[in-house]
Amino acid sequence: MKKQFIISVIVIFIVLTVVLFALKTNMPAFQFSVLETGNTIMVLLSVVTYLIVNKQMGGSTQAFVRGVYSASFLKLMVCMVSILVYVLLNRVHIHKPSVFVLFGIYAVYTIAETWLLSRIVRE
Repeated sequence: MKKQFIISVIVIFIVLTVVLFALKTNMPAFQFSVLETGNTIMVLLSVVTYLIVNKQMGGSTQAFVRGVYSASFLKLMVCMVSILVYVLLNRVHIHKPSVFVLFGIYAVYTIAETWLLSRIVRE
């Protein structure tokens, strides 16, 4: 199941990359480089999340929940800071739908990670 987590995260990354590329092709107003950077950051944070939670696995159920909460909080803070940097650097040319897509990417990874990690713990 542990290999399945990494494979699932990589599959999500590839699927989102294809979707973002299609978005770039069909709607060039979206900032592909920003969206792909967000996707890359999220896949890296997913691996960090897995490492944090995996370290907590041997302990109690409370340790696992603490690991999931701390990893989710880390992801949320990194995403918020990244979006803040994007907004501050591009004040004039902010594409608001791109920001909402970034939040969507965050939601996809968070939902998938929580579901996969809870399956790992049940085994």
